[in-house]
Amino acid sequence: MQPRVKTFFDAPTSTFSHVLHAGPGTACAIVDSVLGYDPRSGRTDTRGADAIVDYVRSQRLEVQWLLETHVHADHLSAAAYLRGLLGGKIAASAAIRQVQKVFQGIYNLADGYCVEPGQFDHLFRPDEDFRIGELRARALHVPGHTPADTAYRIEEGLVFVGDTLFPPDVGTARCDFPGGSAAQLYRSIRRLLALPGDTRLFMCHDYPPAGREPQAECTVAEQRAANLHVRDGIGELDFIALRSRRDATLEMPNLLLPSIQVNIRAGVLPEPEANGRRYLKIPLDAL
Repeated sequence: MQPRVKTFFDAPTSTFSHVLHAGPGTACAIVDSVLGYDPRSGRTDTRGADAIVDYVRSQRLEVQWLLETHVHADHLSAAAYLRGLLGGKIAASAAIRQVQKVFQGIYNLADGYCVEPGQFDHLFRPDEDFRIGELRARALHVPGHTPADTAYRIEEGLVFVGDTLFPPDVGTARCDFPGGSAAQLYRSIRRLLALPGDTRLFMCHDYPPAGREPQAECTVAEQRAANLHVRDGIGELDFIALRSRRDATLEMPNLLLPSIQVNIRAGVLPEPEANGRRYLKIPLDAL
């Protein structure tokens, strides 16, 4: 069966979410969904996620998986919200346990915060095979941006790359988060770029230069020819030096502190306190 992809763009966080399926009435996977969050007011909104709900229902799709490519630091995941409306299993890399451990300490979270029932339904082993209806899929472990990054290869022809790669004129993701490694990212990217040149690569983000619209996909061949950071001819040591210099100039993402504590538990928001309100924690001078 031929995979189809419907893409949604969240402009405030420059994030692409994707719905993968094989046609109306088939099983589907939702990749890297976004829950809206306003850091000034603390309000959440589901407009972007509801657009995905409307599409899934209009196509009569059965949600089998809600896939996370990594623990996002730039937006809150809507996976738990979507699971509540549409069903499906929330899944990510088994290496997410490393990320949970680090940030559990940073936030001083209770021991059970990341292991309470109702969070991740499945954690993939490195390169684990699975199915989305009749479509064959593989969870490729591609660490570097974080220890838990996963790219999802579907059949032989397309890959959801998460934050390993951006469009060629933007380059690659940062590696200065806890557990990040430029050397690992380089090796992970070269693994992806060893795939056939016509393989379609679906982005998680784009930060386009002036005059260009956000670009949700490109090919392996385009990345190998033109990626600013890892095109053919750029070696590992050159990439590490380039990436390290660039990371030293970057500020932390605007939503890092609100988003991480939600995303390490599959987008499940903290339980309401005695007054009925939910609260996020902001650690001071921790990062």
